[in-house]
Amino acid sequence: MRSLLFHHHLHCSPSHCLRSSILRKPSSLVSAAMASSLALPAIFPNRISFAASEALNGCCRNGARGFGIKNFGRSRVFMSVSVGSQTVVDDSLFADYKPSAAFLFPGQGAQAVGMGKEAQSVSAAAELYKKANDILGYDLLELCLSGPKEKLDSTVISQPAIYVTSLAAVEMLRARDGGQQIIDAVDVTCGLSLGEYTALAFSGAFSFEDGLKLVKLRGEAMQEASDAAKSAMVSIIGLDSDKVQQLCDAANQEVDETEKVQIANFLCTGNYAVSGGVKGVEAVEAKAKSFKARMTVRLAVAGAFHTSFMEPAVSRLEAALAATEIRTPRIPVISNVDAQPHADPATIKKILARQVTSPVQWETTVKTLVSKGLKRSYELGPGKVIAGIVKRMDRGAEIENIGA
Repeated sequence: MRSLLFHHHLHCSPSHCLRSSILRKPSSLVSAAMASSLALPAIFPNRISFAASEALNGCCRNGARGFGIKNFGRSRVFMSVSVGSQTVVDDSLFADYKPSAAFLFPGQGAQAVGMGKEAQSVSAAAELYKKANDILGYDLLELCLSGPKEKLDSTVISQPAIYVTSLAAVEMLRARDGGQQIIDAVDVTCGLSLGEYTALAFSGAFSFEDGLKLVKLRGEAMQEASDAAKSAMVSIIGLDSDKVQQLCDAANQEVDETEKVQIANFLCTGNYAVSGGVKGVEAVEAKAKSFKARMTVRLAVAGAFHTSFMEPAVSRLEAALAATEIRTPRIPVISNVDAQPHADPATIKKILARQVTSPVQWETTVKTLVSKGLKRSYELGPGKVIAGIVKRMDRGAEIENIGA
């Protein structure tokens, strides 16, 4: 039960190497692109071109191979609209995805002193920590292995640590017998809050290095936003989402606007995280028993993640994302914001900027994967919280933990 409680959860750079022209009516693409839940402003291109793109093995910057990419498996053909020098990909490319095997990546809260130790026995996994040191400017592996726990638990350290350790777990899997075959068979991925960045790196949407830079900045920006206003998070155990919402509504009647709370993390029935001002969170804790909650657990996080309290972090994330090269993922990556896969890099950037202030739709994500026929899942990285949640939602689920 403890593993189900302690989570906010949060919390290669392959080029498109082959392009060939596809003739299609422009209007069909523009309308499809505009149908996205994060539709781009209306565009009136003078020149429209359509391309098929296949990412080929080895097309990665800095000599690093793509995570989980031996030959990129099923090649994808997609439409894109070129407006001047900007390319807009049809965001609905993955709308009808049919998952069979999924990689699931953990979020903030999964960290534990000692993680990364097993990864040192696999050179490709150990190399990730060395690259991380150069980007972060400190010895990440030493903090992972030895702590102290208080420092590893901090937002600015735990987010990079989980990102790197989770991708090291991919290399651990690759190194074992049959591991590459498992990686090649994965056709959907997602992660809990921070884990969405790990999933995007695995999918080839951005390089390991660029993803780590974003995660570093994300952790710093979220910590600064937390320092700017007193806020907190609490897990509510034993209620469904409607009851938790009623609990939040009751608490909000007793506090000022600046202290109000909301559901920030929809994990699974019986386990939801509420974020808000400290007084609002205290009101939730005081009223929880009267709403028949089994218990409440105050979360050891810096502040009210996935609410408007994180708004100060958004502008910094937007600037960093604008400067980062993001490509269409090679497989669907399910967003925490709307539980949908997105293909257009510009839309992915908007989604990631919104993610820190938007509730995590993990429950809907897992339910959708199961309803679409998901057969097997793998949790890669520290901890076993995701496996516990999946099992709680689907007792017959096949899920394997792969640590590092």
